[in-house]
Amino acid sequence: MQADQNSNTNEGSAQYTLCQSQVNLSSTWQRVCEEAKKMADNEPALRALLEDVIFNSSCLEEAIAVRLSRKLAREDMTRHELEPLLKEILSSDKHIVESATSDMLAIVDRDAACVSVLEPLLFFKGFASMQTYRISHSLWNSGRRDLALYFQSIGSEVFGVDIHPAAQIGCGILMDHATSVVIGETAIVEDNVSIMHEVTLGGTGKVNGDRHPVVRTGVMIGAGTKILGRVEIGAYTKIGAGSVVLKDIASKKTAVGVPAVVVGEVHDCPAELMDQEI
Repeated sequence: MQADQNSNTNEGSAQYTLCQSQVNLSSTWQRVCEEAKKMADNEPALRALLEDVIFNSSCLEEAIAVRLSRKLAREDMTRHELEPLLKEILSSDKHIVESATSDMLAIVDRDAACVSVLEPLLFFKGFASMQTYRISHSLWNSGRRDLALYFQSIGSEVFGVDIHPAAQIGCGILMDHATSVVIGETAIVEDNVSIMHEVTLGGTGKVNGDRHPVVRTGVMIGAGTKILGRVEIGAYTKIGAGSVVLKDIASKKTAVGVPAVVVGEVHDCPAELMDQEI
């Protein structure tokens, strides 16, 4: 998590494991390049994409900038304008690239459908939408509010994922499928959290101040879950699919239902195991 958080959180400030420090950018980039060469040999129809995104880039931040610029460019900001802007932001904020690398590795580790670190970069909109948020968050913290909101808006349109740039999100995040994920302005999501599709971390009305959930490290949130208000989900807790959470859930619990209630204990890391059984 970046150290320069905005002032939205007064209570229960998150303690992060700084999993960015656990990633090796150069070795991950080497893996990406090696996998790109194999993909180009196996599927020549993708060679032009791989040339543009991987082979013409010198590092991971350049590749992320190119991939996102291809996705997000439009009439009001063309790729010619967008790509150098994204490269500038990424090159000036190392936390984004470290967090993105941690996200990539988390996806490979947890998503059975993912077999290489290259796949999230090229094909997974959960990864792309999270990196779009990270860029908007960096801009927000730098006082460039209007541009941050622009990226939030475009990211929501393109990926179907709406994350406010002021939200505080750690690293090692898996958003599986990601469609219809909504994360509000004062939400806090710590490191190593797995979020399924159609999850909402929302408010409960016109409440000012800290009004969105706090999700501690190691949590898995099942598909379709709605967590509303300044609710805290304790570390290493599992929230079952389709739940509506309106009250705090303690650490290492399994909760499910409408409204959600605790139905069991957890003795592992749900975010990493991705076990959907209750």
